[in-house]
Amino acid sequence: MGYFLQGLKLLSQKGLKRFVLIPLLINLLLFSVAFYWLWQLLRHLITAIQSWLPTWLHWLEYLLIPLGLFSLIISFAYSFTMVANIIAAPFNGLLSEKTEALLRGQTISHTSVKQFLQACPRLLAREWQKLCYLLPRAVILFILCWFIPVVGPFLWFACSAWFYSLQYLDYPFDNNNVSFSRLRTELRQAPALSLSFGSAVALCSMVPLLNLLVMPAAVCGATALWCARFADAYDPALQAPGARSYRKLDKYC
Repeated sequence: MGYFLQGLKLLSQKGLKRFVLIPLLINLLLFSVAFYWLWQLLRHLITAIQSWLPTWLHWLEYLLIPLGLFSLIISFAYSFTMVANIIAAPFNGLLSEKTEALLRGQTISHTSVKQFLQACPRLLAREWQKLCYLLPRAVILFILCWFIPVVGPFLWFACSAWFYSLQYLDYPFDNNNVSFSRLRTELRQAPALSLSFGSAVALCSMVPLLNLLVMPAAVCGATALWCARFADAYDPALQAPGARSYRKLDKYC
């Protein structure tokens, strides 16, 4: 979970702030629109229930509003975060690239509009690949949870942690030309590492206001995790005698 905290610290690093701004604004805009829409929907639902209930049961409004707010938080954590990730995928890929450059001690270079647009199709295609993997499993899991009401929420949280880990670690893996199937293999071989990182993201996604920072922080944290735990195996230059290992970068963050 410490890698997610490293990601939060990296948000304030000089040179990264401008790349954090766009994902943050996308999150803020989507969450504001979603909250307003869902809150209006919730009000209409409460009014409909009250019109159906006898007058002496109208006190249930005081129970329905807290339950409705809780459902909004859960909806944000698992629905709108997915939408935000799809829209912000090109910017998240760019943020991961610049974060890795910072962790390597390199100068953060300027990316032209042309370079950014050229990278967009690849990043969006990768996002579609992740969605095709995650969505059917999420639907099956959702249906399954109706039949195992006690165990279901814990199973849902564990699977969400796995999904979040795949979602955000894919950015540095993709930037280094590692396939999505190889990413899944790597994370399956380190379940405690991947699930603990994903759990931190899932928990913070349910905290109001903090959830606005979750996406950029998770991208930076996943990139720090890549540099510390996986980069050595995929960079031939690091195999040379005397090459600097990224595993020492934990202390940097």
